[in-house]
Amino acid sequence: MLERNAVIVGGNRTPFVKAGTAYAQASNQDMLTAAIDGLVARFGLAGTKVDEVVAGAVLKHTRDFNLTRESVLGSALDPHTPAIDLQQACGTGLEAVIYAANKIRLGQATTAIAGGVDSASDAPIVVKEGLRRALLKASYARKPVDRIKAFAKVRPADLAPVPPAVVEPRTGLSMGESQAQTTQKWGISREDQDALTLASHQNLAKAWDSGFFDDLVTPFLKVAKDKILRPETTAAALAKLKPVFGGPEGTMTAGNSTALTDGAAVVLLAEESHARAQNWPVLAKVVDAQVAASDYVTGNEDLLLAGARAIPELLERNGLTADDIDLFEIHEAFASTVLATLAALEQSGITIDRAKLNVNGSSLAAGHPFAATGGRIVATLAKMLAEKGPGSKGLISICAAGGMAVTAILEAV
Repeated sequence: MLERNAVIVGGNRTPFVKAGTAYAQASNQDMLTAAIDGLVARFGLAGTKVDEVVAGAVLKHTRDFNLTRESVLGSALDPHTPAIDLQQACGTGLEAVIYAANKIRLGQATTAIAGGVDSASDAPIVVKEGLRRALLKASYARKPVDRIKAFAKVRPADLAPVPPAVVEPRTGLSMGESQAQTTQKWGISREDQDALTLASHQNLAKAWDSGFFDDLVTPFLKVAKDKILRPETTAAALAKLKPVFGGPEGTMTAGNSTALTDGAAVVLLAEESHARAQNWPVLAKVVDAQVAASDYVTGNEDLLLAGARAIPELLERNGLTADDIDLFEIHEAFASTVLATLAALEQSGITIDRAKLNVNGSSLAAGHPFAATGGRIVATLAKMLAEKGPGSKGLISICAAGGMAVTAILEAV
């Protein structure tokens, strides 16, 4: 069989915005459809059948059981385009790209769209178990009197909704609370966290000002640029923020932690020879990928540091060292997550040059709509690698709930 390269042709996303603001009335389907349509318009795919669209969301209503397919049907793509929902918490977007790339490399697809979407504004509201059981029982009842009886055991406390929260079921801790433990364990300072945060905002602002995102982002609901970005922020301004995780003496603030975000991002992939025949850009190929999980439940390992397990394995399998990688993209769930990951990697003998890290900013400045982050990073990195030239390599690492991480290597061709 001839070697089949799965290449990144380009990407498209909505601008990212803080939850409860400009996209508060938009659903996951609205945003994912918009991201797909922007990609369709950019590459002249209207009416075209793509072999598969792969995407997902972390926060989903029951109505979203077929989210990606419904988004495809609402887009300008040929309705014969199949779709699949995939979810691996914050790693969803990158895992979707890997899934699509593997199908292309196996010859099961020639073109694919991959990515994700999330709306923290439209998060599902869960009811208490007592009310849920009563509602189910009432839905099965055939007589009005039986419907009424179904609610006989419901108590006032059962009527209060369960507010949405990103909490680990095994520990009961939120993502921020878990990371606060990691921050303290690894001795990550407030100053280092704020410095990384400031660099993220400055780098993302420079990228926007340079026009880098002009062919990666399309406006949505009158928003044309990432709204969480604060180009005017300073080290002094960040230093004034109070801790939000880790108690009064904590070092994690709203500034150096990622905000709840709404947005969608997708990537167009194709088999290399097909992309060239279509005169599409060939930015970078997907070289390899690795997932990992940490034993965070026992407390022996950290919730968001599985990337420090995956990266060494990925590099070793490909005969590479950190020096062979031109650009690193480590998802900024929290500034201290990145810094703790770097420290953990150093214990494994891997030192990452900070000048190669998140050079166009990342999640602290852009925002983090959970499942959309992978698509944003893949498209951004592929374009940067293409600008560097053939052979340039980039490594992505995205931590995820459940103590997981998804990593991948891209290479400009």
